[in-house]
Amino acid sequence: MLTLPHSSSSATPRHPAPPLACDAHIHILDSRLDDRSPASHDATVAQYRQIQALLGTQRAVVIQPRPYGTDHRVMLDAIARMGLANARGVGVVHPDVSERELALLHAGGIRGVRMSLYIPAHAAVSFDMLEPLAHQVHAMGWHLQLHWTADQIAAHAQTLLRLPVTYVFDHLARLPVAQGIQHPAYDVVRELLKRGRAWVKLSCAYLNTALPAEQGYADVQDIARAWIDLAPDRMVWGSDWPHVTETLHKPDDSALLDLLHDWVRSPTLFQQVMVDNPARLYGFETP
Repeated sequence: MLTLPHSSSSATPRHPAPPLACDAHIHILDSRLDDRSPASHDATVAQYRQIQALLGTQRAVVIQPRPYGTDHRVMLDAIARMGLANARGVGVVHPDVSERELALLHAGGIRGVRMSLYIPAHAAVSFDMLEPLAHQVHAMGWHLQLHWTADQIAAHAQTLLRLPVTYVFDHLARLPVAQGIQHPAYDVVRELLKRGRAWVKLSCAYLNTALPAEQGYADVQDIARAWIDLAPDRMVWGSDWPHVTETLHKPDDSALLDLLHDWVRSPTLFQQVMVDNPARLYGFETP
């Protein structure tokens, strides 16, 4: 019986990750370096290595967690511990960030900036920062990662389509299962994908489902497969470990990886989503 940090997994996946596979969405919390997150919430590099051993992943992308705001000490330490050959980061900055700081973040492995505005009241950024950040991020050769509601994506469609930056849409672009690809946000992201200016993370089925976990997030499948069928070369996967939104019951990380395998329906696409696509997006050495 496995006992793993921040995970309910009790067995290895039925379909372990291929060599050089990347988990493109994790958070590292370490109270030894920043006590704005309590020690009881720690999700350290050492703990995450246990998840990597479980899944068979080698590479990871660390996403700046909310408690740390624009302070990247924990993230940069995590990337250094994992090594630049195997780790990248997506940070949070404001438009007044200096060129020197951006250069330091790039040297430390950061390749994108996240705007998490799904709940604006809790956000470290605001919608009025979208345009200036998009230009700064584009100049760095980075991407802009958006955790927005589908309604927010639709409401800002014209701006998103006009700006030059590449976007990464978190968690299946948060399309609600009741509407799925009929939601107007689907057309926005589809157009950006067609233009080669967007990626979608096939992650966090548990944030979008209306079903209990034991039913396998079946109501999310059609949305996930719609994205995969539309642009298989612009999909990446992330576990979202340590699943900070799930306070009562942590997801089964093995089941989440197997879910991706079920969505893609092909060993070739599994390899593409887990290895080839993230290598292109985050600048890892290609296999």
